[in-house]
Amino acid sequence: MVEKKYTLGWFIRSLVLWLVAAIMLLPLFHIVSVSLSSNVEVLKNTITFWPKGFSLEAYKFILGKPLIYNAYKNTIIYTVTGTLAALFVLTTGAYALSKKRCPFAKPVNFLIMITMFFGGGMIPTYLAVKWLGLLDTLWAIILPTAFSAWNCIIMRSFFASYPAEIEESGRLDGLNDIGVLWYLVLPTSTAVLATIGLFCAVGMWNNFFGPLIYLSDESKYPLQIVLRQLILQSISDGMETGPSLNIAENSIKYGTILVSIIPIIAVYPWLQKYFVKGVMIGSIKG
Repeated sequence: MVEKKYTLGWFIRSLVLWLVAAIMLLPLFHIVSVSLSSNVEVLKNTITFWPKGFSLEAYKFILGKPLIYNAYKNTIIYTVTGTLAALFVLTTGAYALSKKRCPFAKPVNFLIMITMFFGGGMIPTYLAVKWLGLLDTLWAIILPTAFSAWNCIIMRSFFASYPAEIEESGRLDGLNDIGVLWYLVLPTSTAVLATIGLFCAVGMWNNFFGPLIYLSDESKYPLQIVLRQLILQSISDGMETGPSLNIAENSIKYGTILVSIIPIIAVYPWLQKYFVKGVMIGSIKG
């Protein structure tokens, strides 16, 4: 058994990592504390990292709205469908562009690179969605975000570094390109698929601007839109939730933050083991 040596450099690195962790976690602890504290303590602004006067009134106000559950359902549908659609588009496109025998691969890769620096803009995108008849539909949220140049480049780099011998063995067994991708490449690409899937899922879960301009039916609103409405409503109504009970504005705001991020926080640890590995594998070759 090798004895671990604690050097000065080790202590400095550990201290830096602890400081970074504290910078990231302490604001989250403060948000949780404020959302669980009583209105009086919140208004006094005396809360640091531990709740004072424990209260669940903010969450009763947020979760007491029937629209919040429909918004959760919509967001889950958008996230799952959008992530699957993005993975399909990115996987098939990146795999084709990673092969030198693909016709027009270089011009297409160059055009994809251009989209990372120049975009069509909000108005042309909106007009395109309207012209396609997608306004106020599920596809207005999914299709405009299905392709990402950055994610495509990561996946293309991963597939370009994939062992050619494995693919050749599949072709000798009679598989075409689609069969090689489905039966050989994808089952051994869990790391990059989980990484890109996490990127897409987080982006879709937090998507606010797209639904705001493409959706007009409240029954189709995702969670982010509904939470914004609850905050605005609580401010305009004076945060009144009963005959004589008020809830501090910060409690409502911080409560909505936690309601919106808890599902993603719960999913992230299950995919974290693939996260760094997938990005590093995809960055071996440019």
